Amino acid sequence: MMSGRQRPMFRFARSSFVALMMVGGSQLPVYAQAPVNDGLDLRFANGIAAIVEGKVITVEDIRQQIAPLVSDIHKEAKNEQEFNQRLEALQEEVIQNLIDRELIVKEFRKDEKKRIPESYVDNQIAETQIGQFEGDRSKFLAYLRSRGLTLREYRKEVEEEIIYGYMRQQQRKSQSTVSPVKIEAFYNENKDRFFQEDEAQLRLIQFTRAGQSDADLKTRALEIYERLKAGEKFEDLAREVSQDSRKTKGGDWGWQKKSDLKAEFSDPLFALKKGEFTEPILTPEGAFLLYVEDRKYAGIQPIDQVREQIERILITQSSRQAQERWLERLRRNGYVKHF
Repeated sequence: MMSGRQRPMFRFARSSFVALMMVGGSQLPVYAQAPVNDGLDLRFANGIAAIVEGKVITVEDIRQQIAPLVSDIHKEAKNEQEFNQRLEALQEEVIQNLIDRELIVKEFRKDEKKRIPESYVDNQIAETQIGQFEGDRSKFLAYLRSRGLTLREYRKEVEEEIIYGYMRQQQRKSQSTVSPVKIEAFYNENKDRFFQEDEAQLRLIQFTRAGQSDADLKTRALEIYERLKAGEKFEDLAREVSQDSRKTKGGDWGWQKKSDLKAEFSDPLFALKKGEFTEPILTPEGAFLLYVEDRKYAGIQPIDQVREQIERILITQSSRQAQERWLERLRRNGYVKHF
């Protein structure tokens, strides 16, 4: 809660800062410093990964999808073996996604009445030119040449991307309602998921030490403490005298869990009720006054407080299951050859 880099109030502040320093100061392992080899040319020597309904999925199709993600895998992998495993898993995922994309587009085109208006495609291409190429058509056309695409081929690619998004969205919409009975059943079977820790909506006033003695700090803090007892608003006094980084917000630090605070702050803070404030708290960093704007007490939250959360969970689960069944059907009925 201190200004600058110090935040002595939070138990995890030091470990987080140390972790940040380690990430910032460490060197990449030797394997990650070498030029990236995604292994695709060796894995698919003929340059073809799969054929879907007559459409060839090439090594370059896969490479375009995974290239932006390889550097992240490098950073996150602990060793070369893990890097290779994660890269192979990503390749499998990308290949399956490309296959599914073709099958979904085919499903859309089965209904001859369905059409994507040309204006949709035109607008998407215009947005791409503006967003990625600063509206410069020559740069956009150079990009197409670098990919070996004609404008007509690119339009088809954009149209199919719109179709893919539309079809996935339609599947999600079909699973947009959940019965109250299912919500109550989920709540009763998963009550532990809705346990709520002690939380306090915290405001604070801070006086930095800056070479001052405990006596000096306590004197300053007690002056404000007496003004609070006399009825002045905590947030107004925070804006007036606090030296912390959120003084302009009235010292508002939002909701804080008891487990996230050091005992020297959590013990006095969570002994308070809504609308109460602590006596001055002295630490090596300075003096603090804490105020409870609101409280949440530990326990299982009532169903009415988590009903919307449960509904979102169930819709997501139902949508995922329905989409997987839909995709499995498309895969069974489509022609797919892996290489």
